[in-house]
Amino acid sequence: MLVLLALLGPLCAGCGGPSAGDAATAAVQRVLDRRAAAILRHDPAAYAATGTRTSYDRLRAVPFAALSYRVTGLHRTGDAATADAELRYRITGYDRAPVIAGRILRLTAGAGGQWRVASEKPARKAGQQLWDQGPVAVERSAHGIVLGVGQSRAALRSYADLADRAAPAVTDAWGTGWSRRVVVLVPDSLRGMAGLLGSPASAYRGIAAVTTGETGNAGAAPADRIIVNPVAYGMLGSLGRQVVLTHETTHVATRADTTPATPLWLSEGFADWVGYRATGRTPEQAAPELRQAVAEGRGPRQLPADRDFGFASDATKLARAYEGGWLACRMIADRWGEERLRAFYRAVGAHRQRTGAVEDAMRRTLGTTPEDFTAQWRGYLREELS
Repeated sequence: MLVLLALLGPLCAGCGGPSAGDAATAAVQRVLDRRAAAILRHDPAAYAATGTRTSYDRLRAVPFAALSYRVTGLHRTGDAATADAELRYRITGYDRAPVIAGRILRLTAGAGGQWRVASEKPARKAGQQLWDQGPVAVERSAHGIVLGVGQSRAALRSYADLADRAAPAVTDAWGTGWSRRVVVLVPDSLRGMAGLLGSPASAYRGIAAVTTGETGNAGAAPADRIIVNPVAYGMLGSLGRQVVLTHETTHVATRADTTPATPLWLSEGFADWVGYRATGRTPEQAAPELRQAVAEGRGPRQLPADRDFGFASDATKLARAYEGGWLACRMIADRWGEERLRAFYRAVGAHRQRTGAVEDAMRRTLGTTPEDFTAQWRGYLREELS
């Protein structure tokens, strides 16, 4: 018996309780739980009790339906620690699935060993949250909520009005099977837009707006965000602003049916088709770059490739890609009808992979082949742009 106990003793050393690292992680998690609860209860005193309250003053106007942190790693050095965490939150009335963002929090141990948050910032390669850039102001409307930093109330109201016109236009073109509500983020600069996207500003110069969200998530509507570049957007006229926001709202509506099988000429072309659908703009007016190429005998021989839609590519090439995709979708609506265009879009997205998706969807919904479709499209460009 003595021999057996001697053998078992080393195996049980340290059993019966968590390690110091586990205990510290659990303690930090409790602090972040209290911090999140204070945000949801709108309790600035409880928030301040967990550490710095600077971020509270910036995000207090955001109508969160849910918000939580999950500690994924902790690096401790004496009375200081750095926590890697996953932030999850939903906006009341808009998000059925959460926004998920990596965060880094720096903490210090105060009297009694209680951890307090000293700072919080985006994780490496993660985008900022809007409140990282300053106090958030909120403007609501029937079909949207606009969150802005450094924007006047009148400016935010103008975006809300655009959203109220965009959502019904998209529903009329696509159908009612989407939320019919959008979240619009308006930072104060191009740099702010790029910060939200976790990318360099040069990648979005001249781009008026983009939409974020996970594609092909039919089980739960993702947390889409329309993010505006206020510099480029401000250079547009009233029609251009409406077309852009309607285009981006279309991406929100079609998100669940847009998958890796969907080529960009279709997703971007369809969004432009919806954007221009009720404007009365002719192809010559809305596709100037492609019109010039056709007039000079340099019209495209193939539908735009995904790489042609890169924001960092040549501006003229990018414009022709969008115009070409729009005219392909417009041709389908003209020659096969709008219902067939919607059916074609959904049929392509229903495939699990790109290979064969367009071919199969064209055969089943349009009764044609990619080769014949491309030939028709090239002729359509000559007819509409000459």
